[in-house]
Amino acid sequence: MKFLTTLIFFLLIISCDNSNQTSADINNDQQTVVKKENKTLYKQQEKIDAANIQKSKYIAEIVPEKMTVQEKKERFRYLLVPAVKKVFKELKKQHADIKQAIKSGSQLSLIKRLKKEYKANTNEDLLARLKPHPVSIVLAQAAMESAWATSRFFVEAKNIFGVWSFNKNEPRIAAGEKRGNKTIWLKKYKTIEDAIRDNYRVLARGAAFSKFRQLRLASDNPFELVKGLNKYSELGSKYGKELAAVIRYNKFNKFDL
Repeated sequence: MKFLTTLIFFLLIISCDNSNQTSADINNDQQTVVKKENKTLYKQQEKIDAANIQKSKYIAEIVPEKMTVQEKKERFRYLLVPAVKKVFKELKKQHADIKQAIKSGSQLSLIKRLKKEYKANTNEDLLARLKPHPVSIVLAQAAMESAWATSRFFVEAKNIFGVWSFNKNEPRIAAGEKRGNKTIWLKKYKTIEDAIRDNYRVLARGAAFSKFRQLRLASDNPFELVKGLNKYSELGSKYGKELAAVIRYNKFNKFDL
């Protein structure tokens, strides 16, 4: 009887060990399957991303007049989104560096030069002028002012925002129409990034945009900030509303950093 009891106990132990081993094997098998599935999904996403890049490059080379609206928008995002993000990061770093320099009392000659360049009277005013506004606003303005990067000014001069030139010694092109007998000239930029930097600079220096600069000190909400751009266009307050609509409809605020 004692031998039988011992045998049964021994068999139970073996059974438990086998059960535990089977459970561990199942868990290992499941983890292996998950890893393989994740690896497969990652490769699939890589292929999708590569295909999208190739498609965007192809679209970027199509003559604008032959594009559909969707192709124009895709080309616009391909050309503008990386450029605007790059400039925004540069300006954000500059703002942070100057803020730190003012706090520590260093870089006095640089701060003096920037005050003159940006027409700032105080350190606080300089920081207000140097603070970059959200990417979404730049994209919305670029879309409206360049007809989704298809205007002649953009194609021939990388002039995204329709910025006029009053300096005959700088690179520029003539507008197609005159105002009376007067030729209108527009700046010609080397790169898209240069055009974006200049647009930030215009809004940072111009007396007409003081309200905009005050708003952006208090908020980064693009739908609030565009209300301060009523003097950017002859459309007045309607301009800000149209910018807000472009941002909202195209979900440009998802690009804000």
